[in-house]
Amino acid sequence: MLRRTFLSLAAASALAPSAFAAATTSLTDIESTIASGKPVLIHVTAPWCGTCKRQKPVVAELLGKPEFSGLTEIDVDFDSQGDVLSRFRVQTQATMLVFKDGKEVGRQVGETDREAIAAFFKKAM
Repeated sequence: MLRRTFLSLAAASALAPSAFAAATTSLTDIESTIASGKPVLIHVTAPWCGTCKRQKPVVAELLGKPEFSGLTEIDVDFDSQGDVLSRFRVQTQATMLVFKDGKEVGRQVGETDREAIAAFFKKAM
């Protein structure tokens, strides 16, 4: 009986929204940020994506460096932000897009190499 109760509670908590879930950015806000002309990174990820899990610490490390301090990161959830995926024609998770002066200047899919990601970010700077 104790095992059944535990499993029921575990299933219920998995369905409940997390208090720590990241807030999503609306398509309007994303377009507004891009239109401002500043360098922008859109990073499309999914919590179940292994490649995304390898990308995240590399992206975080690089964005912490002074040379990329002006790059605005926008996280997009592959599973829940279909409007953003459609607008930017993104077909898979682990996709990164960079914008400069309001225009897309680069796109990468599935890249995890630190140097390749850094070179990619430089396109927006």
